[in-house]
Amino acid sequence: MSDPSSSTNIPPSAIVVLTEPPSSPPPPPPPPPPPAPPSLSRDYRKGNWTLHETLILINAKRLDDERRSRPSSPSPSPRSADLRWKWVENFCWKNGCLRSQNQCNDKWDNLLRDYKKVRDYQARISSSSLHTSTATTNNNASSSSSSSLSYWSMDKHLRKDLNLPSNLSSEIFEALNDVLSRRNSLRSSSNPSPSPLSSRLPPPPPLPPPPPPPPPPQPQPQPQPQPQPSVSGELSESSETAVNEPEGKRRRRGRGMLQGARVLARALLECEDRRDKRHRELMELEERRLRMEADRTEMSRQGFAGLVSAVNNLSGAIHSLVSHHLHHSTSGQR
Repeated sequence: MSDPSSSTNIPPSAIVVLTEPPSSPPPPPPPPPPPAPPSLSRDYRKGNWTLHETLILINAKRLDDERRSRPSSPSPSPRSADLRWKWVENFCWKNGCLRSQNQCNDKWDNLLRDYKKVRDYQARISSSSLHTSTATTNNNASSSSSSSLSYWSMDKHLRKDLNLPSNLSSEIFEALNDVLSRRNSLRSSSNPSPSPLSSRLPPPPPLPPPPPPPPPPQPQPQPQPQPQPSVSGELSESSETAVNEPEGKRRRRGRGMLQGARVLARALLECEDRRDKRHRELMELEERRLRMEADRTEMSRQGFAGLVSAVNNLSGAIHSLVSHHLHHSTSGQR
């Protein structure tokens, strides 16, 4: 018998080429910490954050950014902020940071605000030192002021004076810088690559050198004081104007002054009369009050005197009754 493989003609299109299976994808990352059951009540820690708790929070935010930036995310839709901060709370809780998601959110906002203040201040210092080193050396005055000091070489009082955070440590600053730089790199990698046309464009021209510092201001001549007119000159001018006035105008002015003086005197007299009348009324009221007080005292004295006399009469009657009873009892015994 002949071999069937050699006797039958197999068409070339029916030949199957066996290749190696594709390499398996990398193993998925470890799942996030499971959320705590809603029935379990957590006793959150209050008070100031420690350095260990702050570093745990920064690490949780770094892992959360990496988890959200993965293309093979199990959830097709982006998670809400509440779920993301709940994940951060669970991570912090597993690592010994017993804080709530609201506390973590508030602390993260405060950390970012302090980090941006320190970063901007350090950038201003570096740029100012660069400009002063590249500028002309005409002014040799020392510029070692408090604004050129580094943030890390200041004390707390100077930081507060410059409106900077007073207790941001270098370890926390470096951790925040690492997290934000990773976040920027992840965002830049997730963005599409630039087009070839933009890659062929020439680089922008370099910036022009900074202008030289302005020359020092020249001292301006002080203005000479103007001579003030004397008081005697003003008096002489007023006397001259009074002499040059017509007679009728001076009479009318004098008549008006007399009339005003009469009105003022009449008003003063009326005021004095009203004051005297008020004083007399007050004196009458005081005398009436004293009389009423004296009458009340006299009535009280008379009442007490009547009460005393009544008590005396009652005691005398009792005494006479007792003596009469004793007299009858002694006479009956005899």
